[in-house]
Amino acid sequence: MNILLCPLSDGGYLYPALAAGRELRRRGHRVSVLGRAAAAPFAAEAGLPFAAAEGFGGGGAFDAARWGVTGLEQYRATVRAARQAGADLLLTSVLCNGALLAAEALDVPVVVLGLSIHLWTYRSGGADEPQYGRSRENRTRETLALYAATRERAGLRGRGPHGTTPADTPLLGDATLLRGVPELEYPGAELPPRVHHVGPLAWEPAADPAELAAVDASLGRTGKPVVYVHLGRFFGGGTPWPRLNATFTGGRYQAVVEQGRTGDPRPGPDADILLVRKPWLGPLVERAGLVMTAGTSAPVLGALLRGRPLGVTPNGSEQPVLGGALLRAGAAVHLPRAPGPDPAGPLDAAWRDDHLRARARRLGHRLAAAEADSARRAADLLERTARQPATSRENHGYSTSRTGPRGRNEPVGGSAAVDRTALRLP
Repeated sequence: MNILLCPLSDGGYLYPALAAGRELRRRGHRVSVLGRAAAAPFAAEAGLPFAAAEGFGGGGAFDAARWGVTGLEQYRATVRAARQAGADLLLTSVLCNGALLAAEALDVPVVVLGLSIHLWTYRSGGADEPQYGRSRENRTRETLALYAATRERAGLRGRGPHGTTPADTPLLGDATLLRGVPELEYPGAELPPRVHHVGPLAWEPAADPAELAAVDASLGRTGKPVVYVHLGRFFGGGTPWPRLNATFTGGRYQAVVEQGRTGDPRPGPDADILLVRKPWLGPLVERAGLVMTAGTSAPVLGALLRGRPLGVTPNGSEQPVLGGALLRAGAAVHLPRAPGPDPAGPLDAAWRDDHLRARARRLGHRLAAAEADSARRAADLLERTARQPATSRENHGYSTSRTGPRGRNEPVGGSAAVDRTALRLP
């Protein structure tokens, strides 16, 4: 079977897809990766062939920061790359509307690799769930509107009544894989039938020994206990730097701050802050006793898998939902956005809370147990989805356009020309 991985190219989306791809390749399937050119070294380290989306007309199409505005470019690039690869199945990321539509146009199944929690409306239950930020219904409606707009721009005919309920929404693809555990979902809520927990799918590139030695040398200068801080996107929520500078200046702790996708770093001149931008986080979390984050999946899973408690300050996207789940589980505390009279006080209380650490370790043990079988579980679901007949996919309203023959069986990025006549592109 030929499988095209077309996730968003940011590490939190790309790395879990590579973990699943490695297991699929081990089983004898042909697996290739489509993404931004900058993702090529990571696919190479995972041992998977790579094609740059820029070569298929998809510059910027797999950038998580631009997911809502590059759907048409993503659609075009995925169609062209999948035809060249002769793809039998696509594995993409949550929010990849263009890849979902490409699978439909090519008449191949698509599996969505989700976050650590379910983002959309539950099938049932959860009516009393506190609405952190926007509601699930609002989030689902707005994302479906973006999907519909991409669909119209791509020239695909309308879906009619399909996709209006949690059971048949096209955002789920033919199957959606969640990287968390059921304990992170709201108690009593029922997931849609095509949504499955597979575990963290933890993979990341190996840390460079020289870079780690430099980190250790910097941390050793003060010898203070280390907090790992992972900055997520701010979504208009304001900069965290005033709080970080107040917390880590003249206090008991020092911080390693992963800048991630954020810009404009502002560490204070006297702050005990080491600012980094690394494609890996595991070794940095291992050097820390606590993790501060907005609440995105990668640092949360990285912390819990290593038994570290969290301090969360949620902002947008999945952050409020995942942050709420961590607070329910007792594995995290909420840290205020603005510094108070004692800026390090909330952090110090969390650091000394033995019950918080014990609950974080318990949840981490459940995630680690799921991780032990994570890649196998994901690969099983991908194989099962590929064997599912097209008629059963039509039953949930996913496939409504049947537009011609499949492409040639060539590895993605190979020398075969892309056939742009058998499938008309806008």
